[in-house]
Amino acid sequence: MSSTSFTYNEQSGGGEATELGQEATSTISPSGAFGLFSSDLKKNEDLKQMLESNRDSAKLDAMKRIVGMIAKGKNASELFPAVVKNVASKNIEIKKLVYVYLVRYAEEQQDLALLSISTFQRALKDSNQLIRASALRVLSSIRVPIIVPIMMLAIKEASADLSPYVRKNAAHAIQKLYSLDPEQKEMLIEVIDKLLKDKSTLVAGSVVMAFEEVCPDRIDLIHKNYRKLCNLLIDVEEWGQVVIIHMLTRYARTQFVSPWKEDVDLEDNEKNFYESDDEQKEKSGKKKKPYTMDPDHRLLIRNTKPLLQSRNAAVVMAVAQLFWHISPKSEAGIISKSLVRLLRSNREVQYIVLQNIATMSIQRKGMFEPYLKSFYVRSTDPTMIKTLKLEILTNLANEANISTLLREFQTYVKSQDKQFAAATIQTIGRCATNISEVTDTCLNGLVYLLSNRDEIVVAESVVVIKKLLQMQPAQHGEIIKHMAKLLDSIAVPVARASILWLMGENCERVPKIAPDVLRKMAKSFTSEDDLVKLQILNLGAKLYLTNSKQTKLLTQYILNLGKYDQNYDIRDRTRFIRQLIVPNEKSGALSKYAKKIFLAQKPAPLLESPFKDRDHFQLGTLSHTLNTKATGYLELSNWPEVAPDPSVRNVEVIELAKEWIPAGKAKKENPAEKFYSESEEEEDSSDSSSDSESESGSQSGERDEEGENSDAGSEDSSSEPESESGSGSESGGENRQTAESNSRTKGTRDSEDGRKENKKPKTSDSSSDESSSVEESSSGSESESESENESESRKVTKKEKKTKQDSNALTKDISLLDLDDFNTISTPVALPTPALSPSLIADLEGLNLSTSSSVISVSTPVFAPVKTHVLLHRMSGKGLAAHYFFPRQPCIFGDTMVSVQVTLNNTTDQKIENIHIKGKKLPIGMQMHVFNLIESLEPEGSVTVSMGIDFCDSTQTASFQLCTKDDCFNVNIQPPVGELLLPVAMSEKDFKKEQGMLTGMNETSAAIIAAPQNFSPSVILQKVVSVANIGVVPSGQDNIHRFAAKTVHSGSLMLVTVELKEEGSTAQLIINTEKTVIGSVLLQELKPVLSHG
Repeated sequence: MSSTSFTYNEQSGGGEATELGQEATSTISPSGAFGLFSSDLKKNEDLKQMLESNRDSAKLDAMKRIVGMIAKGKNASELFPAVVKNVASKNIEIKKLVYVYLVRYAEEQQDLALLSISTFQRALKDSNQLIRASALRVLSSIRVPIIVPIMMLAIKEASADLSPYVRKNAAHAIQKLYSLDPEQKEMLIEVIDKLLKDKSTLVAGSVVMAFEEVCPDRIDLIHKNYRKLCNLLIDVEEWGQVVIIHMLTRYARTQFVSPWKEDVDLEDNEKNFYESDDEQKEKSGKKKKPYTMDPDHRLLIRNTKPLLQSRNAAVVMAVAQLFWHISPKSEAGIISKSLVRLLRSNREVQYIVLQNIATMSIQRKGMFEPYLKSFYVRSTDPTMIKTLKLEILTNLANEANISTLLREFQTYVKSQDKQFAAATIQTIGRCATNISEVTDTCLNGLVYLLSNRDEIVVAESVVVIKKLLQMQPAQHGEIIKHMAKLLDSIAVPVARASILWLMGENCERVPKIAPDVLRKMAKSFTSEDDLVKLQILNLGAKLYLTNSKQTKLLTQYILNLGKYDQNYDIRDRTRFIRQLIVPNEKSGALSKYAKKIFLAQKPAPLLESPFKDRDHFQLGTLSHTLNTKATGYLELSNWPEVAPDPSVRNVEVIELAKEWIPAGKAKKENPAEKFYSESEEEEDSSDSSSDSESESGSQSGERDEEGENSDAGSEDSSSEPESESGSGSESGGENRQTAESNSRTKGTRDSEDGRKENKKPKTSDSSSDESSSVEESSSGSESESESENESESRKVTKKEKKTKQDSNALTKDISLLDLDDFNTISTPVALPTPALSPSLIADLEGLNLSTSSSVISVSTPVFAPVKTHVLLHRMSGKGLAAHYFFPRQPCIFGDTMVSVQVTLNNTTDQKIENIHIKGKKLPIGMQMHVFNLIESLEPEGSVTVSMGIDFCDSTQTASFQLCTKDDCFNVNIQPPVGELLLPVAMSEKDFKKEQGMLTGMNETSAAIIAAPQNFSPSVILQKVVSVANIGVVPSGQDNIHRFAAKTVHSGSLMLVTVELKEEGSTAQLIINTEKTVIGSVLLQELKPVLSHG
């Protein structure tokens, strides 16, 4: 039935369209309609005749056609009487299809279905399990209170059936009967208690679902079945796993003490510092025993852990919420990798997962910091996904990664999705309030956005700047003046209102500008939006109180306009303000305090996450998604202070499970458990040793669980002989054993030094390898043994290099997160190469690669317009402005450096002294030659100085501070990829020779489509040279244009070819270079330039 109903749901739209088409035809032509209906009647008559025939083949064919009609969404209810007659058919195939039909229409045609009750009762005793189950389904679908006793009896009998499939359907019927007659609850609870003891994995999920519907508060029914459900969990069908995990999460919160107590104790110890010795003695006397986890609590955590690899997103999400709500905080981090994996699913799954990650990231940032780049926004993401990713990035922002995130946000602001761009600006504002070190940087960036062409971006920037200025208004008079000028160009009401509010609040700091703003607003008062009108009234009132000489008449004029406005809010505000600020005989005592009321100090707004209050809902639930309590939501209880008696879960029968485990199987399968990091395995082993001290029941339960865990990965290949899975090359087995022994000894060494200190670098170093191993394992069980070998060998080699990586990680705080595309650049390209022996040099001289040195000779650059970039805006630099450009000349400070010229301007009316550079923050290998100290720069004066920067053939940013006598400003230079090159002169023959050696992986290409006039030699030369500092190679063919250059740092050749096709409107762009990353970036920059006119 499940497959049939799926088809029905999927194709119902088509059926409705067909019926609508038939209705339309009947409206247009009555005669045609008559013919149409007669044919329909005739068709159904044929089916009725076939159902009444004596031949089973005709009946079967008719039933197939009817079920097909249902699947397409067509109405087949008029055939009910003819179908019901065949309910007693002896042919099993016909009977199955009749039951499928009856389940669909029994609720609609209750009277006719009741006539067949006796047949269904007989079918409940049929020898075929499918017929028994179908009969029970039909019976429970007839929602008539009269037959409740019959249904109750049928459910009781089916719950004792030998077939697990029938018992599963009995569990489904319990929910239907309970919704029909809630008074049967007590009798249904007895059946649920009986079915909970069932050992079949087929029944477990359905009966727990019935338990959740009928009696979710009866925790006592779960006690005896708790361990069995934990052990069966791995083999239950996926949707059953989801239901069981959610139920066990609630159970654990009522039966075990909090595993987070250690953290609370640490906090208490800190507070005790201020208490007297006597109080401390009293508390130490009352101190509880150190926390030890209940073995059953550990059993649940261990048995759900493998399900993080499930292919079903709902299962992974259920396990993640279980770990979040009941596991120790030190172990909850394991779920982050699995949740990030789900972000590759469809957008609906992404939305739910990101919502849950957003809630988690507020409380525990460390869990998701290693996966920061997974939350970068893609251009293909829908807006809802983009805003959620922004929320998570904001939650994860800290001093170490904020510079990388701000660069990312700069790109997002330019997005065509205006709603997303506005959300990004709000995010920048939140980062500025949360991280005080970057407040000024964010504010300067937002001020820069005020000159953006897009009105929505400007408006949102104004609103966010207003909030930021409330925190420190005295320091930013220049920005307020700049925003006043924007009033003429901004039309968005919220932005205009924000500027007017700022003017009013700071009217004493800008005494000349504020009255003029009020004058302009008085002119346009009648055409303004209501929101703006209210702020104009407020501004007039504030200026009247502080500068009445200039603004008295203006304010009275505005109050008169507001008095007769169409909006009653504005009329009311006008009357209120007039009585408050213009004292007369009628005005009361409040007018004395008008200035205090209007110009009171306002508290700065608190920019908080919208997910802050969602953590009181259970993760993964509908209530959490909607942020409101949904019908049927079951709240998680608080941890009990004292754990209830654990002996209630003891069951003697569990010892029978020992018979099912072959001897030595657990030992063979142990390497499969090495999927997660070793520190976690050590914890597991220590926990299992504590488990062994408990009763024999839990021991056997864990052994059973261990066996099932090891078998879980090979479910798909269960048909293969066991000898195959256990065999394989002997050398492979030996390698695995040696790798394991090495990793174990290394793990013990690490644990001796301190497990907590080593845990973070280990996870960060191995995050990429672990994620790849997750992908391999999830793709199928065939490659599981190979992936195990690979992951083990990776671990060993990784640990040999661990000390080097750790030392690099300490010095490379931010650069580790810099530009994912340029990972190859951060490898020791920039470091000095080791000295070679004379014999090795002699051998190398004979290689072809050395011949490139004779070919390469730097030529003069082709003329191209100079592009100037802003280094420091005059508003950010308090009057000092700086611009830089690349002159495309060899650098005088070093052969591997790129020449940069910086122009400094003094836009103030005072001399700026002692201009210099300090505080260089350069990635490893990058070097910078700074300009000499500039003692003074006259007002309105300007000076151009030269610098040299070795960018190590990468577009990584060179960050430093441009300082004056009084201030220092953080600035950075990021080179376009085309400025990392020097033009090279070579012949066509040499070009072809070098190109022949740089093929395969060293070659990237793209097709270009443009108008024929854009492919003339002069236009192509102009466009290529505008992007890259590159030389022209003479070509003997009219349709091929060649260009050559070398990278400044390493001298690697960069060969560019533009080959025109015969059609005239297409061309092939080819780039050959050893520096494949730079080549691909240059290709991406050249392609749009050559494509557009």
